[in-house]
Amino acid sequence: MTENPYLSGNFAPVEGELTAADLTVTGEIPRELTGRLLRIGPNPIAPDPKNYHWFTGNGMVHGLKLEEGRPLWYRRRFVRDDAVTEKFGWPQVPGPVNGELGGGGANTNVIGHAGRTFAIVEAGNLPVELSDDLETVARSDFDGTLPGGFTAHPKKNPKTGELHALTYSPFEEHVRMVVVGADGRVGRSVDVAVDDRPMIHDCAITENYFVILDLPVVLDGSVIERGFTFPYAWQEGRAARVGLLPHEGTADDVVWCEVDPCFVFHPMNAYEDSDGRVVMDVVRHPKMFASDFLGPNEGDSTLDRWVIDPSGGPVKESRLDDHGQEFPRIDERLVGSRHRYGYGTAFGGTSLGGLLKHDVEKVTTEAYDEGDGRSFMEPVFVPRTETADEDDGWLLTFRYDRATDSGDIVIMAAQDLKAGPIATIALPERVPFGFHSNWVPA
Repeated sequence: MTENPYLSGNFAPVEGELTAADLTVTGEIPRELTGRLLRIGPNPIAPDPKNYHWFTGNGMVHGLKLEEGRPLWYRRRFVRDDAVTEKFGWPQVPGPVNGELGGGGANTNVIGHAGRTFAIVEAGNLPVELSDDLETVARSDFDGTLPGGFTAHPKKNPKTGELHALTYSPFEEHVRMVVVGADGRVGRSVDVAVDDRPMIHDCAITENYFVILDLPVVLDGSVIERGFTFPYAWQEGRAARVGLLPHEGTADDVVWCEVDPCFVFHPMNAYEDSDGRVVMDVVRHPKMFASDFLGPNEGDSTLDRWVIDPSGGPVKESRLDDHGQEFPRIDERLVGSRHRYGYGTAFGGTSLGGLLKHDVEKVTTEAYDEGDGRSFMEPVFVPRTETADEDDGWLLTFRYDRATDSGDIVIMAAQDLKAGPIATIALPERVPFGFHSNWVPA
């Protein structure tokens, strides 16, 4: 047992890369599922237990390839950075350089866009392009069109196929909104001045606006001086605000609205109501990195609704659900539009639990839990067909069983969580707790 909780249990790294083709399936995988379920997280190769921060581990991507309901392979591969290539004697990663932090690591999200696969991270590092088989190809600046670095959380506009992203860097005094076209090239960017160099993990879009979260977690060199490795901390007394940037606007057009101090890693979604106000559902943390400098452990997070008036004024806040939770997802076909259902994972301190399904119209939450020994990671919704109704499809998620120290992938009918998994794919080894998953259809 280590003194660092983010190196213990299922946070602990696994050894090396792995490929498995003969996977045992219990139940029946829907034949409609043809594509790759991808997941990424930290898998540190040489962590110091005294100061290792969960967000800083070397990236490792996990993937399951399905074809008409048959599992073809499971793979795990390092997202190669300078430390990984040096340790294993592998060639250095080609491609451009943007003052890469952590030797060019990417450990937070993995997406498919413009027919390519990218591992991505915040704080200004470049995306790392992966092959379909998850081998590292090169660092990417989107064919020379990306100014600076990128982000862990672009939002894809389902109507245009564009990626809208908010980037920040500890080396820049502004944040940047960028739009990556469906062709994989940046077509627009806007620099927005902010104070204190805040950490901005995610963003949101609506029909008319790009939403910026400027909250009280900021660059703080004293954290490093105290011996920790992640240089961001809660700044008591700093104002919190939400900015609305019109899609074709400039920095001067941003409308800033005050909100009670808190921190948000992940909005569930945002849209505009009939009065033109922006409605945004968020997982709200009361603070972040105020007392724990190893990971996100500052009290229970809740699902809240924020209503933001483009004419200005304070954000109106209400509570939708008080379960401790994280990793909220929706049907991605509704990004930027009104949604009814959302999905997430029970989360508190250093523990993950069961799955949650929210009906934000009825303001109800359904919980699915298999006991303390089993933990679910971020669920991904896959619609039954491209034209299926919202919630008509499946939730795909990685699961950890503490009793057997093993991992699997479960598929559940989104409309009937209480029935439990309709299919389970056993994995050869556990998948450590990490961050984000996505479904990339073939």
